[in-house]
Amino acid sequence: MVEIAPHLTIPDSELVERFVRASGPGGQNVNKVATAVELRFDVAGSPSLPEPLRARLLARRDRRLTDEGVLVISAQRFRTQERNREDARERLASFIAAALEVPKPRVATRPSRASKERRLSGKRERGTIKRERTRRDWD
Repeated sequence: MVEIAPHLTIPDSELVERFVRASGPGGQNVNKVATAVELRFDVAGSPSLPEPLRARLLARRDRRLTDEGVLVISAQRFRTQERNREDARERLASFIAAALEVPKPRVATRPSRASKERRLSGKRERGTIKRERTRRDWD
């Protein structure tokens, strides 16, 4: 079971783990043992997730999310299968925990009159500097 928050856990039955050969260091061992972990979690079809959280997760533009709403995490940072398995589960928990926080709605504001004036005066100053550069007769 993966615990995300005190009120939210994901049972192991919803996780699909596949072990594959990892690239990188490991010597002869790397060619024989499948230490890398590919963890799949169906965000769109999970009964463990509340609906608002599911919508926030699916709305994220993350390359690890497939078009079907399946989150694919591959872990091959460590040399042992067990450590990679823990790493993948930790990354899943942090991905979901990041979406637990409801984003504060943005309040549309307008620039103040003084800030508009500062911007325009800065543009005017810059324009005069550039204009003076071209008017000079260099002979």
